[in-house]
Amino acid sequence: MARQPKSRRERPSKPALSRERIIAAALALFHEEGLEKITMRRVAAVLDTGPASLYVYIRDTEDLHAEILDALLAEIAAPSSPSDWRGRLKGTLRSYMSVLFEHPELARMAMSTMPSGANYLVLVEKILTLLKEGDVPDAETAWAVDLLLLFATAQAAEKAAWKASSRSPSDFSSLTAAIETANAEILPNISRLGAGLFSGGGDRLEWGFDVLINGILATRRAETKP
Repeated sequence: MARQPKSRRERPSKPALSRERIIAAALALFHEEGLEKITMRRVAAVLDTGPASLYVYIRDTEDLHAEILDALLAEIAAPSSPSDWRGRLKGTLRSYMSVLFEHPELARMAMSTMPSGANYLVLVEKILTLLKEGDVPDAETAWAVDLLLLFATAQAAEKAAWKASSRSPSDFSSLTAAIETANAEILPNISRLGAGLFSGGGDRLEWGFDVLINGILATRRAETKP
């Protein structure tokens, strides 16, 4: 007996598309396959629709990647200690960096794609609040938040790039060897500082935060001429 075609009215309807549903699908795909697999075409296939349908809600792939990063920023935890605003500010920035460390491809992407979602705005608001608590004037605070996040993002992206690189450790040690054997007559300062150029570890990051925060506290913006 021939199979009778099923009426379209009898088939279960697909859930309506929305920006939230597209982002959820992209986030699930990201956890399974990584950022490189997140394209409009790939996400559309998961949602059983055409790529053109997604552009009604998402501008482009870059916009989609930024939304994935924003979703992960929900993991940022408010530091419980220390009690001083400076310590909590550095703790917040380190928590942001830890999210990027967990996802190296997002760390590199964050250097060129700034998120603008709800979780990112919450992060910015936390930093602004802490700078206000430290009596940083509003004019400097407005610029400082970008400077602090840029430093944290760059640090995370650099370390993520090294971690994800296919190059052998010996490739990276070549610079160390070159500095340690630098000709003192031609490169006197490099020769003098030597291994100190690579020293510090976690203390180096802490020092970098202190340099920025101290500079923000001490440096006033020049008045803009009318």
